[in-house]
Amino acid sequence: FLKILSHIDSILRSPRAPPLIYRRSKGPVQNNTKENRQECGFEHLPLTIEMWADQLMALKDLHRSLRKLSLELMPWHTTDPQDKRESIRVEDLQFIVDAILEEIENKEKNSQTQSLQTLSAIVSHFQKLFDVNSLNGVYPRMNEVYTKLGEMTNAMRNLHELLELDSSAPPTVVVDTVGKLCDIINKNVTEQVQQLLGTQDIHSIINKLEEHERFFPPFQALIQDLLCLLEISNVDDILPVVRNLK
Repeated sequence: FLKILSHIDSILRSPRAPPLIYRRSKGPVQNNTKENRQECGFEHLPLTIEMWADQLMALKDLHRSLRKLSLELMPWHTTDPQDKRESIRVEDLQFIVDAILEEIENKEKNSQTQSLQTLSAIVSHFQKLFDVNSLNGVYPRMNEVYTKLGEMTNAMRNLHELLELDSSAPPTVVVDTVGKLCDIINKNVTEQVQQLLGTQDIHSIINKLEEHERFFPPFQALIQDLLCLLEISNVDDILPVVRNLK
């Protein structure tokens, strides 16, 4: 037992040993024997060994968690046969962490490259859609498209309200509704013209218009001559002036 304690004492006194593990007893040394001298520095050693045992178990759990994370990020990596061994070293954990960090860095680099390619494709597609010949013209055309889009959106919103349509109605429904409304208006105008001219036949309407074209120019010339002859300027004054002449 003394030999074991001496061996532990030599380990704890080595430069690699943690500084808080070896502690001398603060109480007076009652017996100056070699046995007591060996025992006075190890009162807390069982607690330290228990802590080490817990840390070793936690090290295994951490290793298992890191392996799961590694398989999630890098499923193509096969399980190392050494992963099932009993003793886990810190170097093993550091190796897994380094592999994960390297994989993340590679993904970030690839993601940035793909993003640049995607942005370039988007700009090229925009240039084709809106006939932009140079990159300098992309921003002005974007502003123009944005302005036109805002105007069209406001116009469609107003049409939805005027036509009492649901806001979710597509533009085709709006166009059809406007077309029907125009048909109704044109039909009403045609009916009013027919009532005004006293006919329901399009040929009769044409004849009426031709009669008006033949009658109106001579009638207008007669009125102008009367205005000049009677020295008046208002058509309503013609009849009173003629009555006075009688």
